[in-house]
Amino acid sequence: MLGRAVRWAREHVVVFAAAAAVAYMFLPIVVVAVLSFNQPSSRFNYTWSEFTWDNWANPCAVPAVCESVFTSIQIAALATIVSTVLGTLIALALVRYRFRGRSSTNVLIFMPMATPEVVMGASLLALFVNMSLPLGFTTILVAHIMFCISFVVVTVKARIATLDPAIEQAAMDLYATPAQTFARVTLPLIMPGIVAAAMLAFALSFDDFIITNFAAGTGQTVTFPMYVWGAAQRGLPPQVNVIGTLMFLVALVVVLAPRFLWRRGSLVGSVPVAR
Repeated sequence: MLGRAVRWAREHVVVFAAAAAVAYMFLPIVVVAVLSFNQPSSRFNYTWSEFTWDNWANPCAVPAVCESVFTSIQIAALATIVSTVLGTLIALALVRYRFRGRSSTNVLIFMPMATPEVVMGASLLALFVNMSLPLGFTTILVAHIMFCISFVVVTVKARIATLDPAIEQAAMDLYATPAQTFARVTLPLIMPGIVAAAMLAFALSFDDFIITNFAAGTGQTVTFPMYVWGAAQRGLPPQVNVIGTLMFLVALVVVLAPRFLWRRGSLVGSVPVAR
């Protein structure tokens, strides 16, 4: 009996390790979600005091919280649009065309991803100051577009590299123009990679703190991560935990909804039709 138990545990050790790793990663999220229902007895919301719905009923009780979230969404949305368009064009050029400096461009694309954020933030700050640019919303947006482009290029490039060129050649053999081939064949095929790159860019931009802190200077533009860092020294309001929980739930829905719809469509498509 003991031998069977030991053998069963040995066969499932990988499952146990994976479950422990997932639990470890989700534990901070669970703590944030639980504290979002807490009514703190002091200005520090670190220990459980009393259950309440007030935090969820009025997440903008502290106006600065919602203002910082709105600023982060604005910057992340603009950075995502610009970086996705530019990154997709760069990825197409790197995969489909041969030009002088192509290898160097491939190396340079990886530099923002490999460079420590402190170094990148300090470099951008020096650049903005030397160019006499006022630090604030615009400089933060430029910085976010700069480091998001690299992630978009790498993601879209991986998708383009897996495409079969024969599909596009078949479209042109059927008298489709290059523009029609791109719009009706190439673009739909690489769209999953573009959407994935856009989601990654939005998450990176919304979540960034180090580079944003350098690019913002002492201006009035405060993103959500900057607000959390500043408020943590005085005591985080419970509304911050509400916003954090909502962000996690939205991300979970965005990730799981396409999989659920695809699975449901596959099940519906597999049902035999009576004749």
